[in-house]
Amino acid sequence: MTTLANRIHYLAESETLAMSRKSRELKAEGHDVINLSLGEPDFNTPDYIKVAAKEAIDLNFTFYPPVSGYEDLRKAICIKLKRDNNLGYEPNQIVVSTGAKQSIANVMLSLVNPGDEVLVPAPYWVSYREIVKVAEGKSVFIPATIENNFKVTPEQLEAAITPKTKVLIYSSPCNPTGSVYSREELEKIAKVMVKYPGITIIADEIYEHINFIGKHESICQFDYIKDQVVLINGVSKGYAMTGWRIGFIAAPVDIARACDKLQGQFTSGASSIAQRAALTAFITDPGATPDMKTMQQAFRERRDLMLKLLADIPGMKVNHPDGAFYIFPDISSYFGKSDGKTTIANSNDLCMYLLNSVFVALVPGDAFGDPRCIRFSYATSMDKLTEAVRRIKEALARLR
Repeated sequence: MTTLANRIHYLAESETLAMSRKSRELKAEGHDVINLSLGEPDFNTPDYIKVAAKEAIDLNFTFYPPVSGYEDLRKAICIKLKRDNNLGYEPNQIVVSTGAKQSIANVMLSLVNPGDEVLVPAPYWVSYREIVKVAEGKSVFIPATIENNFKVTPEQLEAAITPKTKVLIYSSPCNPTGSVYSREELEKIAKVMVKYPGITIIADEIYEHINFIGKHESICQFDYIKDQVVLINGVSKGYAMTGWRIGFIAAPVDIARACDKLQGQFTSGASSIAQRAALTAFITDPGATPDMKTMQQAFRERRDLMLKLLADIPGMKVNHPDGAFYIFPDISSYFGKSDGKTTIANSNDLCMYLLNSVFVALVPGDAFGDPRCIRFSYATSMDKLTEAVRRIKEALARLR
């Protein structure tokens, strides 16, 4: 019998992917499942990006690309960072990878030694915790509350720092809460972290373009902290390109070189055709194409609809998300209740109850570091969202 490595046993399956798999199984049985578990835009990739990919095939971009990505793509990313974010980077600071998830893993594996501590504000994206495990580090979770719109304070961060702290990782706009850190909030965090030059900040900005409060703010804008920051971004969310699998880092040169070295032994360069498509995405000014504005407006309307519908469900406590496409309500008032057959002990029980009774797929908050909550993804149509909440309201009303 094969004995698997210990790292496989202590690594958890992605809860979002697990819930999506269960949804597909119920769908295959003929049930009308509404899946609000996956963070995937329901929009098609814009046509001008698809045209660029087709042209790349015809031009025979079918050979191994450089490990860090084509030079012109890395230059385009630098142009995008200057144009959209007023951040100055050079191509040798950019590493293109097979999605932002690989970008994060590259950085974590390049920085974290066994026993090193990684500060993770909670709620957090599910894979942060597991990537730290793969790197043999220790996650130090810093709880943020719904009362503070799920944002940690500078005081909380500084109190969590120890001599073993190596990395801080966070996302803004945030998955799963939709919270967005303001310039002032990021500046306060930067002023704390600059006192600890041995700590690297991983700033996950993959939801940059799904922002309902105006200009995206990056912690990299503060020059005195920039050399401590690795910026993570990509094309999946803002450009509706989840399947193309292109992410990137913008980092200090030594970290970029380390990630290039590591990636060269794992995957080498990302898909050559996807890179050419991404180049077209990045060189196009977001203000010059209606596609991104259309998507952002649709997500805003869906956010507003969900807030209105969920406010009508007794016992559901909801914050006001300013970005991404998630809502993360506190549903702990239902713990201990039962419909006579199923008793709800935790958020996992509630999600399974809703999936099995009314065929709506959500993700339990335990996956994101807050067991009192559940995550709704509103990256689907208004009609499906309305029907999903109707079913949920009906199912929750049966709990006594």
